[in-house]
Parts: sequence; C-alpha cells; structure tokens
Amino acid sequence: MRSKRYIIPFDRLGVCFLIILFLTTGFSAFSQKSDNDSIKVKKSAVEHSPRRATIYSAVLPGLGQIYNRKYWKVPLVYGGFATLGYFINFNNGEYLKFRQAYSDIIDNDPSTDSYVKLVSDPRRLEDSKIPQLTESLRNAKDYWRRNRDLVVIGTVVFYAVNIIDASVDAHFFNFDISDDLTFNWVPAPMMCMDNKLVGIHCKFTF
Repeated sequence: MRSKRYIIPFDRLGVCFLIILFLTTGFSAFSQKSDNDSIKVKKSAVEHSPRRATIYSAVLPGLGQIYNRKYWKVPLVYGGFATLGYFINFNNGEYLKFRQAYSDIIDNDPSTDSYVKLVSDPRRLEDSKIPQLTESLRNAKDYWRRNRDLVVIGTVVFYAVNIIDASVDAHFFNFDISDDLTFNWVPAPMMCMDNKLVGIHCKFTF
C-alpha cells in the first residue's frame, strides 16, 4: 500500500508564519513598554517634591528653603525668628514687672512695694494719688500683655509664611525662567463671519 502524504498548502503555511511573527513582535513590544514604564518611574522618583519641601519647613523652619536650594533665605528665616523671640521676651518681662507692681499696690500689704521702684516722682505715692497710680499700673500691665500677645501672633504668621514660601518655591523649582524670549509674527488667514481675512499671527516663545 502506498502511504498517504499530507501536503500543507502554501497559503496555510503563510498564515502560520504571520501568526508566529505577530506573536514574537507583540512580546517584544510588551517588553519594550515595560522598560519605558520603569524609566518613567525612575524619573518621577527624583522630581522635586513641593510636599516634601512643605513638610521640611513645618518640621524645621529653613529646612525647606535648603531643600529648594534657596540658601540665602535661611539667614532671613532665622533672623526673623530671633527678632520676634527678642520682642516676645522683652514685652513679657515688662508685663510681669507691671503685673507684680499692680498686684502689690492693691493687696494693702506694706511689705510688698515693688511699685515704688517704678515711680520716678515721689509725689505720686501720696495717699490722694494712689488710685491714679493704681490705674496707671493696670493700664501699663494690659499694654505690655497686649504687645506680647501680638508678637506671639506675628511669630505664628511668620512660621506659616516660611512654610508657604518653601511650598511656592518648590512648585516653581523646574519652571523655565531663561532669557530666551522671542516674539514671532507671520501673516495668517483668519475667519470672520464665514469670510476669510488676512491678518497677523503673533506668538511669544520663552
């Protein structure tokens, strides 16, 4: 008996070849896509982070400015805090002094007379002028306390400005501010009321 020969038609062979070629190129494209994705992840990991700059400035004032490479702002930050701290301490010292003097003059105890050191004119210590002196000490106490509280509020505001400054600088860290500013104008067609008009097209490039 003659053995039967199975002959694969040429068209089927071509279809199989195309399927194999498609599969191999598809896997190759998939591997290339994964490589590109990994590269994108690496690039995004090293981008300047406004969130990180904000956290740094919130934890330690001036650290966000260092992260943004604005080193010249660090002395301004600490100089501002040092100045505000000095005025807080000064106003608080005056407030405590006048508060003690006011407390001594209203307690009717002759042994507590710290208010005498604050009086430059001895005539103000006469019995008839004690009520006026008491009112003056109370007003001075309230004045220095108000000043101290205002400086404390100013310190909190300055702290917030330090954080906002670091965050804004971080957002503009990669912003292009080069001197390459050009102005181009070319004739161009325009449409107005379904009619073509000739005009000038202007474009800024920076």
